[in-house]
Amino acid sequence: MIRIGANPIGWSNDDMIEIGGDTPLETCLAEARQAGFTGMELGNKFPRQADALRPILEAYGHSLVSGWYSSELLLRDENAEILAADSHASLLRDLGCKVMIVCETSNAIHGQMDTPLSARPILPHDVWARFGMRLTAFANRLKQQYGLTLVYHHHMGSIVQTEAEIDRLMASTGDAVHLLLDTGHVAWGGGNPARVARNHRRRIAHVHTKDVRADIMLQSNSGDWSFLKSVLAGVYTVPGDGHVDFPAVFAELEGYEGWFVVEAEQDPQKAHPLTYATKGYDYLNRTLTAAGFTIER
Repeated sequence: MIRIGANPIGWSNDDMIEIGGDTPLETCLAEARQAGFTGMELGNKFPRQADALRPILEAYGHSLVSGWYSSELLLRDENAEILAADSHASLLRDLGCKVMIVCETSNAIHGQMDTPLSARPILPHDVWARFGMRLTAFANRLKQQYGLTLVYHHHMGSIVQTEAEIDRLMASTGDAVHLLLDTGHVAWGGGNPARVARNHRRRIAHVHTKDVRADIMLQSNSGDWSFLKSVLAGVYTVPGDGHVDFPAVFAELEGYEGWFVVEAEQDPQKAHPLTYATKGYDYLNRTLTAAGFTIER
């Protein structure tokens, strides 16, 4: 059984809070439910207290799917990290989430408007083992203390961007670390999302289904744009609106149970949120059903 959720970044952006900044949270939740989604990931407009957030989500028919956490394990050990993550992990646990989205951001450049992606950090060979050990230890603590599975979000502009780096991450960590498969980040990073799904199927515990506009991606790559400038130009879109082969990806995820999330950051002034949310949901509903998945409504 799988569910289809959304991320509010299609309505208001977390990295550029002025983008969609005037859109009320209630509009996002209402339109996501109208499009067909039954769950939402966290965004910057969500209350971070369980007692405050629960009735808001329930009023619009949503479960809380999960939420992004920025780790700094290159700078601190798992003991310091678990202390820093406590309030976030507690919120996810208290609202019934199963996974926590984690990305190492201590040296990431994806939030810098004028820093080109070519300047993103590359993790030295001799640091991978220490990073993998800390991430594994952090994942174990999250499971033991909060009942949450760590799903690592590979991301443009970070130390885990390419398919080879995803493979290295999985090889450097223990089974407590799971993978968030993000089709858009794999594709833009030069990889093959279906191959990543096949190679790491056993450890994939969360899926983001963003698509990529190939023409914008090529312009970004050739012009060495920043991540944020590329997003504003429209490099990402909802599934079914770009060049990612989703049927091939879904064929490699047989038996997967959990959330498929539309997380396609766009400028809402250029991409009407409800229109694109509906387009993304309808495509996922149709394509996942054709792939043999049973969708919980």
